[in-house]
Amino acid sequence: MSQYFVHKSAFVDEGAIIGKGTKIWHFSHILSGAKIGDGCSLGQNTCISGNVVIGNNVKIQNNVSVYEGVVIEDDVFLGPSCVLTNVTNPRSEISRKHLYQKTRIKKGASIGANATIVCGVTIGRFAFVAAGAVVATDIPDYALVMGVPARKVCWISRHGHRMDKADHNGIYICPESKLRYKVSPDQTLVCIDLDENKRL
Repeated sequence: MSQYFVHKSAFVDEGAIIGKGTKIWHFSHILSGAKIGDGCSLGQNTCISGNVVIGNNVKIQNNVSVYEGVVIEDDVFLGPSCVLTNVTNPRSEISRKHLYQKTRIKKGASIGANATIVCGVTIGRFAFVAAGAVVATDIPDYALVMGVPARKVCWISRHGHRMDKADHNGIYICPESKLRYKVSPDQTLVCIDLDENKRL
C-alpha cells in the first residue's frame, strides 16, 4: 500500500519521489525527477516539473505549476493560480533550457493567489507575498510585500499577523502568539523568543 495518496485522475511519472502522507489531487501531473516531501497537499490541476525540490508540509493550491529551477522549503503555502517562472527572456523559437534560473521560497513563506514570482529571486523565511503582487527582487524574512512591483509594507509574524509598529524598545509583538521580534543590525527581522533554526 502506498504511503501517499494520488487521485485516480492524476499522473505521477516513474522516477518522481513523493513523501509519506502527501496528497495529490485531481488532474495533477508530477514529472520524473521531482522530489516532494512528507505531508504535502497538491491541489487540483497542479504540475510539478522534473528536478523541482519541495520540502515537507507544503500546501500548493489549485492551478499552480512549479517549474524546473524552483526550490520550495518546508511549510510553504502557494495560493491558487500563483505563477513561478524560470526563464527571464523566453522566446518560442529559441531554446533556453540551459538558462533556467534558480528561485528559492524559504521555510514558512506564503504566496498569495495570482501572485507572480519572477525567476532568480529568493523569498525569505515566513515572508508573505500578497495576492496579485509581482515579485522581481529578493524578499527578506518576515516581510509583507504588496503591489506591482512588490514592495515591503511592513513586517509579518510567523503566525501571519501584520506588525506595523514597534514599542519604545524597538520590539514588534505578534498579537496571536505574543512572540517578540526585533530588527537586526543587517536590517532583517528576527524572532528573539525562538531558535530560528527550529520549527514552531
